Amino acid sequence: MESDHTEAIPETDPEYRRLHDEHRDHESRLQILAAKSRLSEDEEIEEKRLKKEKLLIKDRMEAIARNYREGVAH
Repeated sequence: MESDHTEAIPETDPEYRRLHDEHRDHESRLQILAAKSRLSEDEEIEEKRLKKEKLLIKDRMEAIARNYREGVAH
């Protein structure tokens, strides 16, 4: 049931939609990096940064979803 609410959030919350797009972009870039047999030093730094940012984005998306669910429940 929570997924029903979460699916509606991108349509109603521009920040959530922006974060979702950014999260997807980070994931795409990380997949490209993961496909390489060896990363340069800059790519390793980029990979670490993207992973950290992706986690922060996910946390923010979950907070928005939680607030949305709580608002819907009231």
